[in-house]
Amino acid sequence: MSKNQLSSAQQSELLAILKTRFDKNSNRHIGLEWSKIQEKLEANPSKLWSLNEMERTEGEPNVVDYDKETDEYIFYDCSTETPKGRRSLCYDKEALDARKEFKPENNVIDMANSMGIEILSEDEYRFLQTLGKFDLKTSSWIKTPAEIRKLGGALFADFRYETVFVYHNSAQSYYAARGFRGSLRV
Repeated sequence: MSKNQLSSAQQSELLAILKTRFDKNSNRHIGLEWSKIQEKLEANPSKLWSLNEMERTEGEPNVVDYDKETDEYIFYDCSTETPKGRRSLCYDKEALDARKEFKPENNVIDMANSMGIEILSEDEYRFLQTLGKFDLKTSSWIKTPAEIRKLGGALFADFRYETVFVYHNSAQSYYAARGFRGSLRV
C-alpha cells in the first residue's frame, strides 16, 4: 500500500462518515445520488486519501456540487469554523521563509498541495456561504491573485453581520483563528 492510500478498513470508515454527512446535509447537494458519488470515490483511491486528510484535519468535507462538463463531484470543507487542524499558517513558502522569528509550522499552499486539495477561491468561498453559515468566529485564507501576492499581501475571508467579508493581510502573518478551506474534485 502506498503512502497516499487508505487501507480497506480506512476506506470503509471514511465512506460511512461521508455518507452520513451527505444524508444529514442534503441541502448542500440537491439532486445528487450518494451511490454514484461512492462509485467515483472507490475508483479513485488517491482522492479518498485526500478526503481523509480533509477529515483528519477537521474540515468535515462534503459534496457541494457536480460539474456536468467534467463529470466531477466537488467537495468542500464544510466545518462550521475553519478546520482546526489547519490553523496558524502563513500563506505560502515565500512568506514562511521571509519570517525571521516565530515561524509557524507550515504554510497554506504547501499544506494544501501535500493533501492533494486546492484552497478555495473568493468565488468558491462565496458559494460555500450560500450553503450555510461558516467562519462566524474564524477566518480562512483564500486564493490570492498574483498581483496582490507579488506586493506581499494575501487574502482571507469570513462571515460577519450576514455578509461575506474579504480582507487583506501580509502573507507572512498567521493567527490561531485563521486557517484554510479546501476543495477536491472527484
